[in-house]
Amino acid sequence: MASLGQIIFWSIINIIIILAGAIALIIGFGISGKHFITVTTFTSAGNIGEDGTLSCTFEPDIKLNGIVIQWLKEGIKGLVHEFKEGKDDLSQQHEMFRGRTAVFADQVVVGNASLRLKNVQLTDAGTYTCYIRTSKGKGNANLEYKTGAFSMPEINVDYNASSESLRCEAPRWFPQPTVAWASQVDQGANFSEVSNTSFELNSENVTMKVVSVLYNVTINNTYSCMIENDIAKATGDIKVTDSEVKRRSQLQLLNSGPSPCVSSSAFVAGWAFLSLSCCLMLR
Repeated sequence: MASLGQIIFWSIINIIIILAGAIALIIGFGISGKHFITVTTFTSAGNIGEDGTLSCTFEPDIKLNGIVIQWLKEGIKGLVHEFKEGKDDLSQQHEMFRGRTAVFADQVVVGNASLRLKNVQLTDAGTYTCYIRTSKGKGNANLEYKTGAFSMPEINVDYNASSESLRCEAPRWFPQPTVAWASQVDQGANFSEVSNTSFELNSENVTMKVVSVLYNVTINNTYSCMIENDIAKATGDIKVTDSEVKRRSQLQLLNSGPSPCVSSSAFVAGWAFLSLSCCLMLR
């Protein structure tokens, strides 16, 4: 049997081990909180020729001069944009982004690191990294940015046709979309045999005008013209009665939402390494 001294000795050893584990856990939380902050990006799409926004948010920090924002693009040497010490620093900016980028400077202290991109080009598509460093720590997240063209459709009664028909037009789309018609009365019907769709290349030889005509339509029925590619889906509705014509259009960007890869301060040391395997932290 163990002596009383041995029992006391091993009890002290066990207490030391427990305390050491608790201290290590506390230190782990402290290190994680110091070195990792939450950064969130949102997958988005840019409309060629228009201004776009690459969305990124982080944990707010009132110490503006200590906040560094860097935007990088995969495959591009140099920076897309850099903001530090309360102002833009474009000394290392890649030439393809020169004069085209800006952050929302008045919103940086509240955690907005989003980047405005002027005159979106087809070549702007790719994987971007939003890297943040503050007095609380650092973090980054990736963002997939798609570029193309999309626009609202407009439907009108085609009075030039020999029979009652509808004409759906949308001025700018790329890549080439699919076009489908539907009707409220004839739900599930296939209108491909009574419609004709054409794509006309615009002057810049990238985007195209979409024109689709639906024949043999009936009065007092609501028809929908749906245009879709891998970036956006647009729908135009029209209802023609004996006394009036009602129209409605809507546009939805597809596959937009938070990035699945987010670095966070909520991880202790062990979890932090898992975070690093998903989002490579910049030094």
